[in-house]
Amino acid sequence: MEQTRRTVVTPDGTVLSVHVHSERDIPTSAPTLVLAHGWTLTHESWAPVVAALAGSGLRIVLWDQRGHGRSAIGLRRNQIDTLSVDHLGRDLRTVVRSVVPTGSPVVLGGHALGGLTVMSYAAQFPDEVSARVRAVLLVATAAHGIELGDRRGEARFMRLLAKGLPLPARPAARYKVQRAALFGDSPEAEHVTAVREQVSSTRTTTFGAFHAPIARVDVRGAFAALGRLPLSIVVGRRDRLIPTERSRALWLALPHATYTEVPTAGHMLTYEATDVIAGELTGLADLARA
Repeated sequence: MEQTRRTVVTPDGTVLSVHVHSERDIPTSAPTLVLAHGWTLTHESWAPVVAALAGSGLRIVLWDQRGHGRSAIGLRRNQIDTLSVDHLGRDLRTVVRSVVPTGSPVVLGGHALGGLTVMSYAAQFPDEVSARVRAVLLVATAAHGIELGDRRGEARFMRLLAKGLPLPARPAARYKVQRAALFGDSPEAEHVTAVREQVSSTRTTTFGAFHAPIARVDVRGAFAALGRLPLSIVVGRRDRLIPTERSRALWLALPHATYTEVPTAGHMLTYEATDVIAGELTGLADLARA
């Protein structure tokens, strides 16, 4: 696949870094996968899936969510408290409108925070989703009730980070710590390293700014739009960040969905269950073609 990078500007002036993968001379009518990444990651977290889909005849659109990778956060320090997952849903709308050809059926995919992005888009713009989106994949995510830890003072510390609290230089999180927190039974070393590099490069402002929006999120308003679309939910049974109970609750609310639990996987399913994710996207793209 060839890759092109471009920037798009949201209505609030935020510059987003977008990457488009496709075969040369792909028709505009080919399905487009638009895939959103998780908190403290970048578009690169989808790289194994993109590689697995080489030669599939699909257009794949990735972007760094605001505040991540090469994308700006788009808010001044005195505005950080206003950040919400709704910003991300509106960003996704901008990406679809700016990059996806008008005649291309869209399949949305979201991992963790990316799943919240997809659901926020569906909640805010149900008519647009009905008109353009043909199927959805939600990976290691939930619609509400996400618990990010209840250690005393954590929320206050995150607010200070969001507003630019200077921190002393510190080493990146230890390999074993991130492996235990983010992966399941037998992750490949290069995958742990790739995720560790993405997390370690995340700006402290982004760490802090997204803590409260994720902890208080409720995107169940998306269910009406999602209930009309083919939907797949994939979770890792050993996910320590989004427990399977939260993903099962999503499935109970959307019982028409295909639900898959990967027994040995943790949170990083784009690495740990690449073939499963690629297979689900291929199946959804086939439905989009039909």
